Amino acid sequence: MNLLLEIKESFVIAIQAITANKLRSVLAALGIIIGITAVTIMQTAIEGINRAFNKSIEAVGADVLYVQKFEWFGKEDWNVYKNRKDIKMANFDFIEKNVQTAASLCPSAGSMKTLKYGDLSLENVFVIGTTAEYQATLGVNMSEGRFMTERESEGGYPVVMIGADVKKAFFENTNPIGKAIKIGNYNFRVIGVVEKQGSLLGMSFDNRVIIPIELFFKLYGTKRSLSINVKAADIKNMDETKEEVAALMRKTRKIPFGGRDDFGINQQEAFKTTYESLTGLIKIIGTMITMLALIVGSIGIANIMFVTVKERTKEIGIRKAIGAKRRSIMMQFLIESVTICLLGGIIGLLISLPISFAIDAFILPTAIPVWIVVLAIFISVFFGVLSGFFPAWTAAKMDPVDALRYE
Repeated sequence: MNLLLEIKESFVIAIQAITANKLRSVLAALGIIIGITAVTIMQTAIEGINRAFNKSIEAVGADVLYVQKFEWFGKEDWNVYKNRKDIKMANFDFIEKNVQTAASLCPSAGSMKTLKYGDLSLENVFVIGTTAEYQATLGVNMSEGRFMTERESEGGYPVVMIGADVKKAFFENTNPIGKAIKIGNYNFRVIGVVEKQGSLLGMSFDNRVIIPIELFFKLYGTKRSLSINVKAADIKNMDETKEEVAALMRKTRKIPFGGRDDFGINQQEAFKTTYESLTGLIKIIGTMITMLALIVGSIGIANIMFVTVKERTKEIGIRKAIGAKRRSIMMQFLIESVTICLLGGIIGLLISLPISFAIDAFILPTAIPVWIVVLAIFISVFFGVLSGFFPAWTAAKMDPVDALRYE
């Protein structure tokens, strides 16, 4: 018999057997349904969180080094970092004058302030004091207006560029350009709105404003540690730029040969490494749980398939007596097992997709790319073959005479 006809016939027999024992088939597939539901929800959640994280991390810049007093994920005691010398403008000036492998760099200082516009106020807004080079160094795009010029930066003009959250709070339905807002007790003219950047680890990049650093020092003082932001000329040579900046920092801070650095050079990679180690652990635990459900489910299906083989022993004997090959018998039971698992997988997908949408709406970002659906189908087929193989093999190797005598 043609192979395709054998497959078609086996599939028809499998459907007839499943529909004849609906409740038993559903109960047999229950473990697969639970397993596929769990694996799909886990993968959609991880994929959604990955996408949200990658979108957020773009604001940090893959080719930017942040020279700071603290390290983002340092392993030292907090007091070690706290007692380090502040990073000052003299350190920035020295690096700016001597660095060879940077495309641009800028200093920045920050402070939390309350903003006011008319009767409206917004508390805990992060005010960044920096120079005109901030835009090129951090890759800041403007959705409205413009960034400050060098003249405005060096002259300490009272101009401000606001984040998307600040615009929404004060100017949701009006053009903010040219309007005056109050930062603390001082008036600033809005000249631009920074394009929405999102958030990272709960920290919003949109609830902030940018002003000239000269004015920042004048209003809020110079007794604070700076961040020196360095954009590498070539992202492929990040290590070289990092080594050069570290050497210049050691020189300007007069750290003796063999002495420990009293500064940290942070970069996007640190976030990625920490994030990947956390999600890697979640993936391992989640995979173990879902695998357990799938294994239990496949054992249940294997048991049902052994019972099915026993119940249909005479049928197997008749088929063999009229010339059915081992391959045909084996295929019949394998296809039945795969069909049960596949139906369980489809039911699991139908249950998990609306749950993923609900999670995305209320709890965590999720994403449902096609590969997750394909993965769920593949896992269903794999466990169908796994759980049906030994019952099918038992049926295939039966002696037709013994099978016909079976009571």
